[in-house]
Order: sequence, then C-alpha cells, then structure tokens
Amino acid sequence: MQDWQYALIIMLAYLVIALFVGILAGKGRKASVSEFAVAGRTLGFVVTACLMGGAVFSAFSFLGAPGWAFDRGAPAYYIIVYTAFGILPWYILGPKIGKIGRKLNLYTLSGFLHARFRNKTIPILIAIIALLAFIQYLATQMKGMAYVFNIMTDGAIPFWLGALIAYGIVVVYVATGGLRAAAWSDVFQAVLMVVVSWVVGITVVRQLHGSTSEMFTNISDTMPGFLEIGGQNSTMSPTSYTTTILVSLIGILMWPHLFSKSYSSRPITIKRTVIVYPVFALFLIPLLLAGFAAVGVVDTGAVVPDEILPYLITTVMEMPGWLYGLVGAGALAAAMSSADAITHSASMEFTNGFVHQIKPDMAEQKTLKIMRIAVVVIGGAAYLITIFGGQGLIALLLGAYGSIVQFAPGVYSALYWRRATAPGVMAGLIVGAVVNYYYQYAADPLFDINPGILGLIANVIVMVGISYATKPPADDAVRDFVDAHRREPALEG
Repeated sequence: MQDWQYALIIMLAYLVIALFVGILAGKGRKASVSEFAVAGRTLGFVVTACLMGGAVFSAFSFLGAPGWAFDRGAPAYYIIVYTAFGILPWYILGPKIGKIGRKLNLYTLSGFLHARFRNKTIPILIAIIALLAFIQYLATQMKGMAYVFNIMTDGAIPFWLGALIAYGIVVVYVATGGLRAAAWSDVFQAVLMVVVSWVVGITVVRQLHGSTSEMFTNISDTMPGFLEIGGQNSTMSPTSYTTTILVSLIGILMWPHLFSKSYSSRPITIKRTVIVYPVFALFLIPLLLAGFAAVGVVDTGAVVPDEILPYLITTVMEMPGWLYGLVGAGALAAAMSSADAITHSASMEFTNGFVHQIKPDMAEQKTLKIMRIAVVVIGGAAYLITIFGGQGLIALLLGAYGSIVQFAPGVYSALYWRRATAPGVMAGLIVGAVVNYYYQYAADPLFDINPGILGLIANVIVMVGISYATKPPADDAVRDFVDAHRREPALEG
C-alpha cells in the first residue's frame, strides 16, 4: 500500500469519528430553537474553552500561519499577538451580554442590537454583512481542507472533492445537532490538533535545521530584515502590521459565532475561559516555526505558501504515510473546529436577523427548519468561492475581519453609551462597511492603514455625529442594556 493510501485511510477514519461524536452529542435532545442555538444555555468550562479555541485553531493557523511565516516573515507574528489578547474584553462583556440574553431570550448578535435599538433595519444589515464575512471565513476553512486532502493523497483526491467531503461532514452534524454537536466535536478536535501541532513543529525544525537558534541565524544571515517589521527585506510596513493586529483585536469578539457564546455559558465559565484562553496562542508557535523552517529550504514560487506545511511533510521530509495522515487529520480538525461554529452561527444570524424581521410570528419548528436549511445553503455558497476564488487563506481571513469589526461601535455603544441611536448605528455601519470594501477591492489603503480600521474610523465618526443629531432612545431600552449589571443578581459561581 502506498503512503498516500495510508494517509487517506487515517483522514477518513478521523472524519468518521468526528461525524459520530457530533451526531451523538445532539442525539436525544429536544428539537427546539434554544437547544439548537445555545445548547440550552448550559455549556460547561471545557466545552466552552474548546469552542472558543476553535477560533484560533483553524485552516488559517495550520496552513495560513506557516504560509505567512514562509512567504512574509515577521508579519506572521501578528497571529500570536491578537489570539493572546483579543479575548480579554470578554471577561467584562461576556457576563453582561449573557445576563441580557437570558432576560430577553436572545441568541444572536442581530437579535441583541435589535432589542437595544428597536429598529428592524439594523438586524437585517447585521445579517447581510455577517453572511458576507462568514462566507469568506468558511471559504478559508474549505480551502484548507481541500489543500490537505489534495497534497496528503498525492493528488488522488482533487481539490473540489476534498473540500466537499470534509465540509459535508460538518454540514451533517451541525444541521442535526446544532451548537451542542459543534461543541463536543470541537473537544475531540482540540486534543488532536494541539498534539499534532507540537509534534510537527518540533520535528520539522529539528530535521531541517537542528535547532530554532540555527534556523533563525540562517534566515537572518541570508535574508536581512525578513525577521523584522519595516526592515530592508520586510514584507509589511509598521503601520500595516500594527493596524492588522488592531483590526483583529477589536474584531475577534464581534464574530457572531464567538459573540453568541456569551448566551450559552454561565458568567463564571466565561471568566475561566478568558483566563486560560491565551494558552491557545502557545500552540500556534510550532506551526509558525514550521513555516520559518522552510525558508531557504524550499524555493519561493515552488509551492503556494498556504501549502508549505503539507509540502514539507510529504515532499521535502518524506515522512511515512501513516504519520502525514495523522498530520492531515490534525489540519482537518483545525479547519472543521472553526467551520462548524461558523456555519451554525451563520444560519442563526440569517434566520434571526433577516427572516424573523420579515415574518416575526414564525412557529418555532419552522424557525428550526429554516436554520437547518440555511446551514446547507450557506455552506454551498462558501464552497463555490472556495472552488472558483483565488485569494489565499490569510487574505480571506483579514478581508472578513475588516467587515466584522464594523459591528464593534454598535455593540459597545449598546452596552455603555446611553445616547447612541438606531439611525446613528445604521449610518455608521453602512459607511464603515463601504469604506472597508472600497479600500479592500478598489483602492490602495490610505497611509497603508488596514481597510477595516479605515472603515472603523469612519463608522465611529458617523455614528457619534448622527446619534447626537437624532432623538435619544427610549429609557427602558437603554436601562435593560447599559444598566444590566446593576439590575441583575450577583454572578453565578
């Protein structure tokens, strides 16, 4: 049996186990919107931590991060910075959002802003922008799955089929089991991908360079400035690097699939998760090291950067098939741990933010059916972008962050600024999104600032100006949100 056949068997075995765990987790549960959306608001610490950790470990971390280290050098460090610190505001925001959610029976970001500003247009805007960003993010995961299958099987599984197989598994268990299925699958996937990342990173560096110090010395000698920001051979300016970190730091909690975890967990669970979450950033280090290890070993242009890790394993180092099959399973776990949460949240935002505004009196079982159908439809749209789109994994991710960070002014003002109004939030959101898309696709960013930050600046200016120019919101709406911490009982614990 050839090496690629061993790899294929191991990866398919992993997919079967992931499917079994996901379906088993949702089996026997009452078919309700609450169970599908927020797992009855009862997720514990380990499950919540793995769900949130899935946002770090994705196709971009297993494939995009080594690719950026190999192709871009020092700018890849941004990944460590934002994953370590981006979740810290959740320590304060999460319990407050959770209290509001339990009181008002909320389970989405669009529902949260609708309840605060009492305007039907806002959740529709949120749903549209979120869907566009989610589809980009899902395409990131699908591309990663496709790369893994294609390279690990020596081309026997074509790109289109690899994406279809892996994501098809995700669609099945998310559509049937909702958040609980995604959560327990992520627990299994987290263990696998953490172990694989360290084994792979250390093995690659030691075999190709002997040690990390020798590796970085070689890179510094042959490519001065490649390991610096703004150096002679640096691939990113200090302004671009800093604002890329900033857009990721502000935007990470604005992703609806992370925002909604405030509804499914107790306050004490949220706080414990925030405390341990930076540890997940440590598991990205060996993946970045593997990417740096390829510098000087693999010629630039010989391989697509996003494919550098599987290329090293299968071609440069020629590991046995069973081993790189295990690595492939770890990479698939990383992609799927994000894809399931994203797909689940995208279906909820579409249903709650768009469909419910058109037909608010929809029966619960019909709502649940639409959520499940949306899982399949949204996945299909992302699949088309995966097959026909040309952007790399990091580019797709950063493009999505530029859109999603535009939710931040509305969320923070809903919680802390009494004077914020619905017209102000809507106008800021529209202007911010337009500015972001303009500088992403039509023009070079001003002063090399990340397009998402340019959009965010415009968003805040417009929101504040129009909020002061329009009628203040109703006191009861403000009280339920801004004063939530004063009105609720002490934290559970």
